Amino acid sequence: MKRSYKILTLALLTTVAIGMYSCTGDFEEINTNKTKLTSLDELGTENAFAAAQYRSIQASWQTYQSLFADLQGQYFANVAQNFSSDRNVMVGSWLNGAWTGFYGTAIPALLGVLENTGPGGAYENAGKFAIANIWKVYMFLPRTDYWGPIPYSKVGSGESSIEYDTQEFIYKDFLTTLKTSTASLQALKGTKVFGAVDQIYAGDVDKWILFANTLRLRISMRMSEVEPALAKTNAEEAVAGGTLSINADDAFLKVTANSFNPMNQATAWNEFRMSAAMESVLKGYADPRISKYYAPVPGTTNTFKGLRNGYTQGQLGAPENNANATSNVADMFLPAVQATNPFAIMYASEAYFLKAEGVLKGWNMGTGTAKDFYEKGIETAMRQWGITDAAAVSAYINGTTPPVALADFSKTPALTDVPVKFSADATKQLEQIITQKWLANYPNGHEAWAEYRRTGYPKLYARINSDNPDSPKDAVVRRTPYVSSELQTNKAEMDKAITKLGGADNSATRLWWDKP
Repeated sequence: MKRSYKILTLALLTTVAIGMYSCTGDFEEINTNKTKLTSLDELGTENAFAAAQYRSIQASWQTYQSLFADLQGQYFANVAQNFSSDRNVMVGSWLNGAWTGFYGTAIPALLGVLENTGPGGAYENAGKFAIANIWKVYMFLPRTDYWGPIPYSKVGSGESSIEYDTQEFIYKDFLTTLKTSTASLQALKGTKVFGAVDQIYAGDVDKWILFANTLRLRISMRMSEVEPALAKTNAEEAVAGGTLSINADDAFLKVTANSFNPMNQATAWNEFRMSAAMESVLKGYADPRISKYYAPVPGTTNTFKGLRNGYTQGQLGAPENNANATSNVADMFLPAVQATNPFAIMYASEAYFLKAEGVLKGWNMGTGTAKDFYEKGIETAMRQWGITDAAAVSAYINGTTPPVALADFSKTPALTDVPVKFSADATKQLEQIITQKWLANYPNGHEAWAEYRRTGYPKLYARINSDNPDSPKDAVVRRTPYVSSELQTNKAEMDKAITKLGGADNSATRLWWDKP
């Protein structure tokens, strides 16, 4: 039977709601008809929004982000000997779980909100509808950046076969949706929508406007090489409307004992460690965030060691490469605090780096030069991690030392020769901006991998080995292939999607925005 992507189970919402807020004692009454989202009552609709927020992050986080984007963006390297995705293998069962987890749990919850709060809905509410649409864009962005064309506009239609939209259509709809949604929220500024059920901003409309505009700026930048005029217009409008600017604006998803931080949970499985790329850059720049991101090698107090991506099982078995000889994540990312450490969604620092790049493109990013925005981005990122000493931040911003070579198993050279101090050489400025954004966005591997594909920065290391002939060790994985569940249940539309993709259904085919 073909999937309609419109199945909402009681278990889905119950799992999320029990621990996220205490005011939902009648939660069991939310949805008794498992095929109709409109059976949600008003409280159930609000709880469905919380479910959409959490499930879009939690669903298959390990096999979706940790074992793909985080490794491709080189925040981490794999240390689990029987795992192969760090050698560019597109592990089908993992990707399949990521796909079905998203479309089977997160999307049905969101559809319940959109149907009930939209025009003519049972609980029509312009503010809730706008915020739900903003979150929809955030949810879908990394998915289309994995696969390209995906089911999007027809999801929830109830049809037995679901069409895939082109990535061009999806991206342009993202921009329209964000513009329309922020316009709707203008009349509600100073108020709260959803309230405590909103696990990110507690319904603060003003914050959601800033978040939406920053997301619009991110999307505009991503598509800037293929649609430069449209990207410029949207980026400038987003900046004029106000973007995230201070650490208090940062978006974090609240967690509890029943809705835990998925990254903190995954660290218990001891599968990844600091990458060699991060070691080279953090050490070379004398970056004070190194101890915020990673832990010292066991048995030491201040020794940090990364690992190259792509080692074979045998190489991972070497004493100098195993988990006990390399740096794990810092304590704040360990399982002990999985119920209290909020999950990072978006940082204000990113907006400054996007503006800095926008200035390089000749866009109107408001008052400031590329250098101004670049340095403000660094300062904001440092403050996010508790580094507030002005002298220390200034010293970092004006640092002239480059990344360092590593005394490791592979005799790894320095990642690049660019320092932190903003260069007068225009050919180096983009690399500096993206490298600092890469450092600031940690641990958001989705963005790290997407921006690496778009810009080629930072200049990440080639893998030591690749077991994927479509993506050799010195190649960039451009996308992930479609999944087996679609082959079995939605094959006709998946076949059409491959023609829309414009290349083979493999890891070497570039996405629409990924222009050579």
